Amino acid sequence: MRRIGPIAAAVLSVGVAPVALAQDEPTPRALSLAAGYKAQFTCSGTFNAGKDLNSIEAYELTNVYPSYIPILETLPEAVIDREAKTVSVTYAEDMPPRIAAWRPRLGCTSLPPGQDDPSVLPTADTQDVKREASMPWPMGDKLPDSPLPNNVDQDVLSAAVDKAFAGDFGGVTSAVVIVQNDRLLMERYLEGYDIHTSQRTWSVAKSIGATVIGAAVMDGILDVDQPTGLSGWSAPGDPRAEITLENLLHMASGLDSEPVGSRTDAVYFGGGLVREHAAGNLLQAPPGERWRYANNDTMLALLTLREAMGVDAAYRAYPFSRVLHKIGMLNTQLETDWQGDFILSSQVWTTARDLARLGILYLNDGVWQGDRVLPKGWSDYVRTPAPSQPPARGDGPSRGYGAQFWLYDGFEGLPDGSYAALGNRGQIVMIIPERNVVVVRRGYDYRGNRFDEAKFSAEVLKALD
Repeated sequence: MRRIGPIAAAVLSVGVAPVALAQDEPTPRALSLAAGYKAQFTCSGTFNAGKDLNSIEAYELTNVYPSYIPILETLPEAVIDREAKTVSVTYAEDMPPRIAAWRPRLGCTSLPPGQDDPSVLPTADTQDVKREASMPWPMGDKLPDSPLPNNVDQDVLSAAVDKAFAGDFGGVTSAVVIVQNDRLLMERYLEGYDIHTSQRTWSVAKSIGATVIGAAVMDGILDVDQPTGLSGWSAPGDPRAEITLENLLHMASGLDSEPVGSRTDAVYFGGGLVREHAAGNLLQAPPGERWRYANNDTMLALLTLREAMGVDAAYRAYPFSRVLHKIGMLNTQLETDWQGDFILSSQVWTTARDLARLGILYLNDGVWQGDRVLPKGWSDYVRTPAPSQPPARGDGPSRGYGAQFWLYDGFEGLPDGSYAALGNRGQIVMIIPERNVVVVRRGYDYRGNRFDEAKFSAEVLKALD
C-alpha cells in the first residue's frame, strides 16, 4: 500500500493545542481511534464546511472526548491534500496513516486502519442540483424585502438571540435561525460563519434518518410494524429477527449497546462498518419493552432500508433525490462508512438554514410547497410517545421520546406537543406546531455547560405574541 507522500504546495497542515500527557502509553487501538478522529473531523471541517485551519482547531478539535485529549497532543499534524480531498494522520511506524476522504454529497469517510487507497469508497450518483441566487426562501436563500409580520416584536426577539450568543442559556452558540409560518424572521451567526457554513449535526442526524425512513414508508419500501428482515438476523432461531423497524425508531430494540449507547467510535471514525458493529450485538431485553438510547438502532434502521431496496447505488442516491433536494437541503452531506452504509445516527454536516427547512417540512405534515414528501400523519407519528420512555431526570419536567425525536410536554413557556431534533454540543431543531414555529440553534457546547433549548425557545415565543 502506498503512503501519503511529502507535503506538496497544495497541501496544508493542522495541529491541536498542547495538553497534558497521560501517565500510561496509549494502546494501538486508542492511537488509531484518536488519529481517525483527527483525520475525520479535519476532513469534514475542511471539505464539507470550507473552514480554515484556525477554525477547525478552535472548534472541531477542542472539547473532544477526554480519553483522546492526551493522545491528540502526541500525534503529528494532519496532512490535508486539497487536490485529492483527503486528510491523513500518522500514528504508527508500521501502519499507513489514518485517512479520511471526501466525496460529493457523501462527505468524508474514514478508511479502515491499514487502507490508504480512497478509490475503494463508493459514491452517490445523484443529479447535481444548483440553488439559484434569485430563488426565494424557503426553497432558495433570497429573503423577502417586506417588513416582518406585526406579531413579531423585533426588539424582544433580538434580545433573546443576544442572550443566546452571550452564553446566558449556556454553551457556545454559532448560529440561530427562527422561522414562523415558513417566514424566516431572524438569523445570526458566530463571527466568520454565514448561511453557507456547515456544522456536524451529531444526533440531529437521527431525525434526518427518520425523515428518510418516512419517505420509504410512503413509497411502500418499508413498513414500521414489520420485522426488519435484516440478513444478519435471518438464521433460524435468531430472536433478533423479531425486532421491528418501529422498535429501532423508538430506541427499543433491546440490543446490547454497552457501555454507552451514544459512543460508536469504531464506526464514526475508527474505520469500522455498520454491519459489523451495529448488527452484531445480542439481545439484552425483549424488543419494544426497554428504552435505551443507542446509535446502533438508528444505523440499523437505515441498514434495513438498504437491504429492502437491494440496489446499493439507488440506496445512496435515495435520501438526496427523495427528500433533501426536494426541500432545498442542498448544503447537506450524509456521511457513510467505507462500504457505503449511511451513518445517520450522527455523521451529517449541514447548515442552520437547511435544518430550518427540515423543521418547516414537519410543521406542514410532510408537504413541501404542495408536494407531499412524507406520509400523511408522519409528523404526528414521530412525536407520539414511544411505549417505553427515557427515565425521568431530576424534579422538573423531563423530555420524552417518539420516533427519533425528543418530546417537550410540561415545559414552562413551551406548548405541549413541541418536539425537537437534538444533537451533541448543542445542535437543536425545536418544532412548535401550536405556534407554527421552528427554532434552530447550532453550537459548540461542552460538558457541564449545555444550552437550555426549552428556555431559549420559550423566550423566542414571547417575541411572537
